[in-house]
Amino acid sequence: MSLALSESPSVAPEDGTPESLRIVPLRRTGQRAAAVVVLVLLGLVLTSVVRNEAFQWGVVADYFATTAVLRGLWLTLWLTAVVMALGFALGTLLAVMRLSANPVLRAVSWGYVWLFRSTPILVQLLFWFNIGALYPQILGVRTVDLMGPATVAVVGLTLHEAAYAAEVVRGGILSVERGQIEAAQSLGLGPWRRLRRIVLPQAMRSIVPPAGNMLIGTLKGTSIVSIIAVNDLLYSVQLVYHRTYQVVPLLLVATLWYVVVTSLLSIGQYYVERYYARGQADAR
Repeated sequence: MSLALSESPSVAPEDGTPESLRIVPLRRTGQRAAAVVVLVLLGLVLTSVVRNEAFQWGVVADYFATTAVLRGLWLTLWLTAVVMALGFALGTLLAVMRLSANPVLRAVSWGYVWLFRSTPILVQLLFWFNIGALYPQILGVRTVDLMGPATVAVVGLTLHEAAYAAEVVRGGILSVERGQIEAAQSLGLGPWRRLRRIVLPQAMRSIVPPAGNMLIGTLKGTSIVSIIAVNDLLYSVQLVYHRTYQVVPLLLVATLWYVVVTSLLSIGQYYVERYYARGQADAR
């Protein structure tokens, strides 16, 4: 008589997968508990901010879109656009000089970047604001008449911005493969045409992300010109709260406008980055 041993068949789930192959999801109890704690703390903070009468949200709403504030906001946006345009134009020139085979051009570009990155922007603005003490006249015109507060702000911020823009552009140019430049040379393209038609379009993939961050930083950095009495957004709300003594709500007005504008710029930066990354994404 033979004894037959039989194994009980394993019970398979409804989808037909054997019990031994079922994948059990990892329990993330710690992460979920941390998320709950963070949400609770965030809710407490938001509740405190909204319900705290010391913030005077009614005053914030009253001054948020006043003529003085909007005029200061417009000057801030104008100053940001001018400084970025001039700063990157000068920065591109400095980057090309830094990559030049001419040692004099390389040295001048390096010295410029070294000097302006080594000096605080506040010191630079105060120096240009008092430039009349060194040069009472420029081209036959009194310096105090030629270099008003707004002009000083544009000059000071542009020269400072150009030093950082030069390194951003130089890094973008260096990211372009050497073979692309050699191919352009074999086609007989001149240096400036190679730069404009071949190098810069490909370098934009590396230039756009830091340039977008610089744009947002410049927007917020323009608030420093209030120290030389330029009527930007921050200086405009300062004039109001010096008269009304409502310091906190007026500072909140400036804060909210900075948040709104930087958020819009961040959205624009996202789409510009995606536009220049199209070829790279297709290659992958």
